[in-house]
Amino acid sequence: MAASDVAVGIIFLAQTVVGALGNSSLLLHYLVLDFTGFKVRHTDLILQHLIVANLLTLLCRGVPQTVAAFGMKGFLSDAGCKLLFYLHRVGRGVSIGSTCLLSVFQAIKNSPGYSSCSELKLNIPKYIGSSIYLSWILYLFVNVVFLMYMTGRRSNKNITILKDFGYCSGVRHGTTTDSLYAALLTFPDVLCVGLMLWASSSMVLILHRHKQRMQHLHKTSSLKSSPESRATKTILLLVSTFVSFYILSCIFQVILSVFYNPNWFVVSTAAIISGCFPAVSPFLLMSRDSSASRIHSAWVQNWKNASHMTKIYII
Repeated sequence: MAASDVAVGIIFLAQTVVGALGNSSLLLHYLVLDFTGFKVRHTDLILQHLIVANLLTLLCRGVPQTVAAFGMKGFLSDAGCKLLFYLHRVGRGVSIGSTCLLSVFQAIKNSPGYSSCSELKLNIPKYIGSSIYLSWILYLFVNVVFLMYMTGRRSNKNITILKDFGYCSGVRHGTTTDSLYAALLTFPDVLCVGLMLWASSSMVLILHRHKQRMQHLHKTSSLKSSPESRATKTILLLVSTFVSFYILSCIFQVILSVFYNPNWFVVSTAAIISGCFPAVSPFLLMSRDSSASRIHSAWVQNWKNASHMTKIYII
């Protein structure tokens, strides 16, 4: 086994373990909030689905890539390759959809009361749950193509029609068919990224106007101390990180599509970049989110309620 294979295997292993631990910790954090009786925010619901999608993306790609990098390249059957690639793409898609929904929801929530979004602002919380589940259904349906496209390396198919992805292979169906598949898979992603850029631009503009207004009024309270501002800046950080990694990932995906048999370095780099956002995002959220204090507040409130009920029974 070459030293480069070992190095790549260590990178995949570190990325998968760190990302899985980060996402699992954050998911546990939100479950604790639920069990303590604290009212869940709409953004918390979206983030929980984002975390589950991140875990799917990391585990379904990171684990087999790590095993393949350490020398076991033909360990998956056709069914295993189809299932892992399918779940990876579904997780990746829902991660894109959840991040898009977060940014759009926050942009509408921050919009001025006199704007055209004022009526939508009142009704959008009703559609958060259905929008998330619609995202899951959409990507479960769109990525069915991978159940036909992927095959195991141990397959007896003609090697000339296969594209090597390390631990699995992709079956070529002809230029026209592959182009249609690429368009089908890319369209929802491009739409989501476009909505994210629009929502982020709106939020930046709203933050800028609010800052100018506060400076003009010479008030002591600032936007920085506002919970809405903190949530907005957290989502902006999340979106900017996602878009940066997404652009890099798209560049490598184009290279993978253009070259008939891409080399090992391109395939490995593309896989590492695709796992960066799911591995990094929970730590961005934990570093910016003040919800740890919400657990303490919920515990204090529950304790006060319990004490109050005890006094009533004693009386």
